Order: sequence, then structure tokens, then C-alpha cells
Amino acid sequence: MGEGELDGRLVAAVRAGDAEAVRALVEEGADPDALDTNGLPLLCAAVTAYDASVAEALVDGGADPDRVLPDGTTPLRRALDAGSRAVFSAVLGKEPRLRLPESDREQLLTLARSWYETGAAEELRRRTGASGSAVTIRVQDDEYAWVEQVSLGGLVVRAGHGAILTALEWAFRILTPVDELLARAVSRSDDDHVNWSAVLSVLVDRRSFETWSAVVAHRHHPALAHRRFVAHYVRLRALVYWGSSYYEKKESELLAAWAADETDGGLLANLLEGFIAYKHPRKEAIGLLHAHHPDPRVRREVPYVLTPKDASWSPEAKTALRTLLSDTDARVRMEACSAGMRDDDLLPEIIQALLLLTEDPDPDVRGRAAEGLVRSQDRTPAVADALAALTDDDNQLVRLEAAYGLVVRDDPRSEKAVERVGSLGDGFEHDHRVDALWRWKWRKENPQAWPTAMEG
Repeated sequence: MGEGELDGRLVAAVRAGDAEAVRALVEEGADPDALDTNGLPLLCAAVTAYDASVAEALVDGGADPDRVLPDGTTPLRRALDAGSRAVFSAVLGKEPRLRLPESDREQLLTLARSWYETGAAEELRRRTGASGSAVTIRVQDDEYAWVEQVSLGGLVVRAGHGAILTALEWAFRILTPVDELLARAVSRSDDDHVNWSAVLSVLVDRRSFETWSAVVAHRHHPALAHRRFVAHYVRLRALVYWGSSYYEKKESELLAAWAADETDGGLLANLLEGFIAYKHPRKEAIGLLHAHHPDPRVRREVPYVLTPKDASWSPEAKTALRTLLSDTDARVRMEACSAGMRDDDLLPEIIQALLLLTEDPDPDVRGRAAEGLVRSQDRTPAVADALAALTDDDNQLVRLEAAYGLVVRDDPRSEKAVERVGSLGDGFEHDHRVDALWRWKWRKENPQAWPTAMEG
């Protein structure tokens, strides 16, 4: 295939947003710096289309993000103006400090800060001279974070310049003060916003104790958004660096103290959820402290805080769990059942609670109750009858769990239960319940072959 034909196919792949084809064509020899019909590099087309995956494929293939264009800009500069952190990060590439001279770095930082401090709508108004209100919509910038997309005077940008500034500073190893970064993160008070996720990512990457201390100091901040950010930071940092005994001890102490005085129910529930993974001498005491909390979200976490990892339940914890098994909130009762399942003394009470939960209006609760009954290994008629009743449930996942429970018991009602599950479609190829149902059907259809298959 000729070079011109390869480049033509590359142009088509970029326009179609086919990143896999872009990578394949570049590997075959297509020019990653090929020009589009407007005379600009294909990387600019990816920037304009807000296609981060295509931009990344081109840069990985050798496209030049610093190529000076006829108007004096570069693809990287255009990506910064466009305001998508995802696209800008793709165009920026790896180790930009090794590629960009200090003067270029300063220009990029200045431009990003100007966009962020001025605001996307005002900057568009300044550039276009347009009057009137900008049109702002919410768009997904990458798999995890959203950003505002602003239109005014015929131009469209995304308002992710705060996130771009944060990413640039860290790429150039500028240690921006933690307080300044947190102010950017909470400016939208939404943990799915690009500003929040960019700051969170950078602060987790900054592994020093000084950074950790400066971030967790905000757990005393009067604004809920600051405290929520700290909670997210501690959780993510623990996931990334789990195994560091020094920080695990620090984090467990932090969460223990924080859980004792946090006033917001939603945040307290998140703290307790994170605290479950740690060992701490006051863990049970903290669980007991919140066993009667007015917010059900908090009470839903308490059973797991109370659950001993290497010992039996204390009398106080067992009493609290019994109370939670009768809680007014069905999900609290469900979590109490799940947490206490391995305690033989509690199991009869848990079975009774699960039987009642199979009649809950919430299909998620009914499904989890069925799962709990199956996991309990209880072979009494009451449990089998409850599972059989769920085979007529309106929710397919509930029917699947119930059918699985009957099949593993070899209950005579299994045939109807399996039929009632219906077609599940994609996504269940490796589901243990589906496998059990298939094996049951195969045994039923091949009764003579089954012993031979088992022997083989």
C-alpha cells in the first residue's frame, strides 16, 4: 500500500474517531503528522473533535504536539484553549519537561491560569466581542469526570482549565500549595467534576508526609466540601499505596478520631465504610457509638465496623447487631444480616430477617436477601419456599438468584425457576449462577451421560 493511500486512510480514521485504526495505520507507516483537508495536522482535528483517544494514538505514534502552525499556535496550545483536560493530557504526552524549554512551559502555565481565573465565558466574550449570555451544558470529559461546555460568539470551549492548570503544574513538578489546590477542587463542590478529580490525582501522586498532613488538616474545615475531599483523598491514597504500615496507622488514627466527631451523616457513612478496612483498637467502640445514629446511611455501615476479623463477636457487639436486625430501614437490616452471617448463634435470627426481606418493595433488597439465604446453606422448607416465591418476581436478577438457590438444592421446582429466568443477554458469561443453571439443565437433558462425565 502506498504512503499516500495510508495517509488517506489515516485521515478517514481520525475523522471517524477510530483510535484503534489510527494506531494500526501509524504502525503500518502512515504519517502521524499528515495534514487534513484544511491544511492543519490531524492532531488538530482530534483536538477540535474533543477526541482524547485519537489524540493519544497520534501522539504515541509520533505526532508533534509542538509543531508551529500558520497562525503561530501549536496543537498543544490549541488543546489548552479547547479546555478539555482529557484531550490536553493526551496531547501533552509523557515527560513534557524533557521536551519543552522553560519559556514554553511558562507560557502554557500563564495561559492556563488566565483561562481559569477569567472564566471560559468571559474569555470567549473577550475574544469574540460577542454580547449576551453564553450557552453552557454539562458534558462528560473522560470516563470519570464531567466539565462545562461553553458556547458564545460561534466558539465552543470546555471549562476544564483549572484541571489543565493543575495537571501542568504537576507535569512541570511545581508544588502548588495544598490550600490553593483544594480551593480549585471544591470550586464546583462535585467529586465528578474535572477540577476535583485533577486535584485529587495530583495530591495522591505527591507522596510526601508534608502533603498528606496539609490535606488531612482540612478535615476540620467548616465547609462540607473540604471535608468530603479529604475523605476521598484518604480512600484513594489507601487504595494506591496500601501496604505502607506507617501511613495505614496514621490513616486509621485519623479515621477513628474523625468518625467520633463528624456531624454530616453522608460523610460519616463514607468514613465508616473506609474505616472497615483498618485495624484499630477503638473500632468496636466507634461502631457501638453510631449503632443508633439517626441517619440510616450510617447505621448501614455499623455492622461491618462491628464485625471482628479474627475473633468472635463481643456480647456488646452482638447485642447491637441484634438491634440492627430489627431496624426500621430495610437496608440496615440487610447489612446486619450480611455482616453477621458467619455467627452460628445469630444465624437463626438472620434467617428470619432475610425471609422478611424477600418481600421488601426494593428489588435490590429482595435480590440480596435471596443471595443471603442461598449463602446460608439453610435447607429448611421455609427458605426453599421463599426462593420459590421469588421465581415469579418482576426483576430478572431476583429470579436468577432464586433459581440458583433452588438448583443448588436440587429442589423439584427448579425446572420452572430456570425457565422463568429468561434470556440474560451479554455480561453473564462468567456468572457462577448462570453456570450452575446450565449444568443443571445439561444433567437433566443427559441423565445417562452425567456419571460418565463426572468420572472423566
